[in-house]
Amino acid sequence: MTTITEPSVTADETVATDVADLGPALLAAFEGSHHDRRAAGRALWPAQGALRDPAMSHLDAREWTLNRLRELGGAGFGHSIVPPDATTEDTQIQSLVDFETISYGDLSVAIKSGVQHGLFGGAIAGLGNADQHERFLTGALDLSILGCFAMTERGHGSDVASLETTINYDAEAGEFVVDSPRASATKTYIGNAAAHGHMAAVFGQLVVAGENHGVHCILVPIRDADGAPAAGVTIGDNGHKGGLLGVDNGTLSFDHVRVGRDMLLDRFGSVDAEGHYVSAIDNPNRRFFSMLGALVRGRICIGAGAAIAARRALSIATRYADSRRQFRHAAGEPESPLLDYLAHQRKLLPAIARAYALGFAQNDLISAYGTVSSNPNHDPRDQRALETMAAGMKAMNTEFANGTIQTCREACGGVGYMSENQLTQLRSDVDVFATFEGDNTVLLQLVAKGVLTNYREVWGGLDRLGLVQASARMVGSSVIERTGAGLLAERLVAAARRKGDAAAFYDRGWHAWMFEERERHSIDSLARRMRAADRDSFDAVNAMQDHVLFVARAHMERVVLDSFIAGIAACPSGAAKQTLEELCTLFALSSLEADAGWFLSHNRMSDARAKALRKQINQVCRDLRPRAIALVEGLGVPAEWLGAAMLTADA
Repeated sequence: MTTITEPSVTADETVATDVADLGPALLAAFEGSHHDRRAAGRALWPAQGALRDPAMSHLDAREWTLNRLRELGGAGFGHSIVPPDATTEDTQIQSLVDFETISYGDLSVAIKSGVQHGLFGGAIAGLGNADQHERFLTGALDLSILGCFAMTERGHGSDVASLETTINYDAEAGEFVVDSPRASATKTYIGNAAAHGHMAAVFGQLVVAGENHGVHCILVPIRDADGAPAAGVTIGDNGHKGGLLGVDNGTLSFDHVRVGRDMLLDRFGSVDAEGHYVSAIDNPNRRFFSMLGALVRGRICIGAGAAIAARRALSIATRYADSRRQFRHAAGEPESPLLDYLAHQRKLLPAIARAYALGFAQNDLISAYGTVSSNPNHDPRDQRALETMAAGMKAMNTEFANGTIQTCREACGGVGYMSENQLTQLRSDVDVFATFEGDNTVLLQLVAKGVLTNYREVWGGLDRLGLVQASARMVGSSVIERTGAGLLAERLVAAARRKGDAAAFYDRGWHAWMFEERERHSIDSLARRMRAADRDSFDAVNAMQDHVLFVARAHMERVVLDSFIAGIAACPSGAAKQTLEELCTLFALSSLEADAGWFLSHNRMSDARAKALRKQINQVCRDLRPRAIALVEGLGVPAEWLGAAMLTADA
């Protein structure tokens, strides 16, 4: 029986356990309060045939993906999107877990489900009225109405408020006229458009009696019963892509297409029978952000799907590195597994630690979404915090996935480049996750604005001059507000401050303190720069963009560490908790090492301490190496679902 012992960097006592039991224990702790729901999803998921033949053409891949989505629908996946007035916390969380489970297989299927159920179905559920729910939502969920989410345009992607598509109300006819007034208004990269979609949720400027009321969403049939484009609708095909070949992305343009007044999704704004615009939200900026806030689920799902893709890649690469041998160190000795080499450990084990860290933060995000979305009377500050965290986690997860999958491909050498081993497919498919459902750079700027101010009420309606004035007025010095998962970290920071540089490298309070210092100082210095800037100069504000992004990353790193600390605290004592402590140390030290220059230049760390980080990280990697397989088992991807030919016994 193999045993594990507490590593020197965290040891006060020795703990022994059967490694075979460690993986399931880690998984239960890692998935936290959502473990039973996720385990039930894995038990129901039809794993047979979940991975597409990578040699398929993109046209064949589209049909395979649609058929696979129908199979998943038959197994009960994708049915949990419900209207806000009918939802519960359980159903909201279930919708996110469904998407996670689908992401264990081909990502084209996950994204097609995301388009169909999450975006199209979610738009109807979140933005529509009771009559529209009854008429369209069931069809969206059971795939009898295949739908599109037509937001992005050739001329405007991230800048949703400036979309050029128009939705004009014709009072005499009692109809809306949807139009693409110029080529730049053409909707593009629209999933389900090129081949399969029957209807689109189209976003455009709502104009009533000559007055523009901002971006709204309307349902527009795009194909007739025979599958031909509907009158006035032009459909194009984006063609072959760098990944997600099973998703039929296409273009949509509208030439004065008429639809009934009852097709406007009017939860936040409607046109009455007399032709008057009506909304319970007077402020157009608040109305705009309320509408987008109702769609935050998609952003959470994309981050989750990317995280699972990274876990799949880490599981493949770690299992391969544990069995693949290279080089004899002395005559007659067996060759050493790749994972025995420190350089290989440094490639994979810190990434595994970060996967755990992001997973704990995702758990907290899912819980927050369930709470906020199921409570119609929730505090607007909770909604704002949810949207900020969803934006940050989407950026963090997708950036991590892209970098990690590439590292895993390289860690497997030439065999990792073979399509049959899944890594190149994962790398191609997850690439675009960094730019859809919000470009990561834009999302991180949103996070920074959320950290500095109430971005809905202050930033959203301000021009550049107002932005600078508001920041100077409202940000005298940063206040890092910790709630929920962060309260334990706050207490640890207070204890670490008393120790100062005497704190040990594995002292969790020291980690939390350093993460807090990085966030606090960067926020304060950004506010000072904003005060001093030429308030009417684009160049002056634009010059701070790198600083804004640093603030966002520093904030999210701290949030992720807080969640990791709280997740460990909720874990029962034993080998799993001990291992999570070591993983948390590895995550924290790796983050500090990556920004060692910042800590040195801002006198938050001595030169000697910064140099010693590498040694400490190496030691934690060596201590964790014997448990590497248990670590990836704890990430929740069953070995038999990985589909990598090189992991089979006869490979």
